[in-house]
Amino acid sequence: MLEELKDQVCRANRDLERHGLITLTWGNASGIDRAAGLVAIKPSGVGYASLAPADIILLDLDGKVAEGRLRPSSDTPTHLALYRAFAAIGGITHTHSPCATAFAQAARAIPCLGTTHADHFYGEVPVTRWLTPQETAGDYELETGLVIVERMRGLDPMRMPAALVAGHGPFTWGRDPLAAVHNAVALEAVARMARDTFALNHSATPIPDHLLDKHFQRKHGPGAYYGQAGK
Repeated sequence: MLEELKDQVCRANRDLERHGLITLTWGNASGIDRAAGLVAIKPSGVGYASLAPADIILLDLDGKVAEGRLRPSSDTPTHLALYRAFAAIGGITHTHSPCATAFAQAARAIPCLGTTHADHFYGEVPVTRWLTPQETAGDYELETGLVIVERMRGLDPMRMPAALVAGHGPFTWGRDPLAAVHNAVALEAVARMARDTFALNHSATPIPDHLLDKHFQRKHGPGAYYGQAGK
C-alpha cells in the first residue's frame, strides 16, 4: 500500500509540472495513508523530471521521518497541519502557478464569476489573512498551515478544496494526490478566467446562487449526473 502511495505521489508531482503549474522546483504534492498514519511527500528541491518513487519521503503526522534518504519538502509542516485538520482529505498540492499566485499576492479571494468556477469550487476561493511578524519568525511553515485552517473554519474542505495564502500562493487538496492535482489545474484555470473577466469588466460580480448551486450540485451533489456512473 505504501509503495502504491509513493508511486501516486511521484506521479502527482510530475503531473504538476506536466500541467504547467510549476516553475523551477516551486511546488510539491503529497498523499496520506490514514490507516498507516504516514504521509508521502516530495523531497526538497529535487527536479520533477528526475523524481522517482524511491525518492519520496514517508513521515508520520508529527513530522518524524519513517523512510527516505533525502530531506522532505520545506512545506511539509503545512501539509501535516492540513492533514491533521481535514480528516477527509488524502492528497495536497502547493504550487506557485501564475494566476492563482497573483490573486494570493493581491490578498484577494477568487470570486465565482461563472459556471466553470462553480463546477469545481462552491463559491469564492478564500484567501487567508497575512501572517503576523511573530508567526513568520516562528515555525513559519506550520503557521502557514494553521492560517489556512483558520480561514477554512466553517467551510467544507471537500466542497472548497483550495485556499490562497496571502502573499504566498495556492494550496489544493482532494481525496487522493491525483485529485489534489486535478483541483490545482482547475484553480489555475478559474483564476485566469477571473483575471481576464475583470480586465473586460472591472465591475463583474459573482454569479447568482441558483446557478452556483446548479453547477456544483450536478457534478458533486447527491443527485449528480455529470459524467459516467462510477467514474
